Amino acid sequence: MNPFRRAAKAQSPRLPDGQLQAAWQVVSLLLDYPSEESVAQHALIRRAIAPLPDSVRMPLGSFLDHVASQPLQSVQREYVETFDYTRKCCLYLTYFSFGDTRRRGVALVQFKQAFAKSGVELSADELPDHLGVVLEFGATADREAAWKLLGDYRAGIEMLQVALDDRSSPWAAVIEALRATLPELDGDGLTAVARLIEAGPPQEEVGLDGYALDPRLNDHSAQRHTTVLGPSIPVGAPS
Repeated sequence: MNPFRRAAKAQSPRLPDGQLQAAWQVVSLLLDYPSEESVAQHALIRRAIAPLPDSVRMPLGSFLDHVASQPLQSVQREYVETFDYTRKCCLYLTYFSFGDTRRRGVALVQFKQAFAKSGVELSADELPDHLGVVLEFGATADREAAWKLLGDYRAGIEMLQVALDDRSSPWAAVIEALRATLPELDGDGLTAVARLIEAGPPQEEVGLDGYALDPRLNDHSAQRHTTVLGPSIPVGAPS
């Protein structure tokens, strides 16, 4: 069995539902491309994270402090350089396990089916394994389904953390906060992450079809997370 799925099944969420919803919604927003509109929400976000545990609140606060100290254009440039031009910092969970191979196409279909089962239909221009999209799905639609997806692809989150830490990226703090909401990894999970880091994503296969032929899989700059689950839902104080 997938060691990350086993860990997710064996452990309940570290936060109460209301706090988990707020944490995932905030992380989803902060993984979006920074804009004047998103920065304008930071005061609201600070109020939303105030009741959260230190392990979640402090790294998120550190990231917000960083953005507040920089010109928006600098933050936008750093975002593009980090997530659009650096594949090790890919925000698409299945990429770390499957690269741009046929098997990734199958995994993307499974993500889409999980969304559809919960009554959520993504926009045509959004891939379903974007970390921000999965977190918004969990915060606003189906926590249990999102919890399973995050557990199945936890290795991608751990690899993203390593890559962002290596770059000393401010977004490393955002992923750190997310990881504080997920189950602690046991020895098998840590071993699986180490193996995946050493091997890297699989190489592209010949004869791809379906989702795997989708040019968005190779165009990371065109896949930024926008609100895909409907109108933006304001982040409220956790219950």
